[in-house]
Amino acid sequence: MLFAGLILAALAAVLHVYLFYLESMAWTSREARRIFRTTPQEAQQQRLLAFNQGFYNLFLALLVALGAVSYALGSTTVGLTLLLAGTGCMLAAAVVLAFSSPAYRRAAVRQGALPLLAVLALVGSLP
Repeated sequence: MLFAGLILAALAAVLHVYLFYLESMAWTSREARRIFRTTPQEAQQQRLLAFNQGFYNLFLALLVALGAVSYALGSTTVGLTLLLAGTGCMLAAAVVLAFSSPAYRRAAVRQGALPLLAVLALVGSLP
């Protein structure tokens, strides 16, 4: 169960690094506009908000990565705490997205599936 939780948490972190890229580096690109369903004008107007949101996603991914490294180095309690904090916040953000806008519920499910599975597997591995 623990190994599955670590893999799922790592995949969630990779997804959030990709979201960082889309939001902070490529927000006005055709790819990001297609994914987030924005027009060129909307993307330009929202650029600074998306830039900030992207860094939020990057910091969550770093939290998970620090947890995995801590766990691998033998600090299991610190590692699991950081892993659960990171994936738990990812999951909470997906829940907020799902309830704040019906139009984004599918995106919330895609954003929250890996963190949910990671949390369940990590909690299931606790003594």
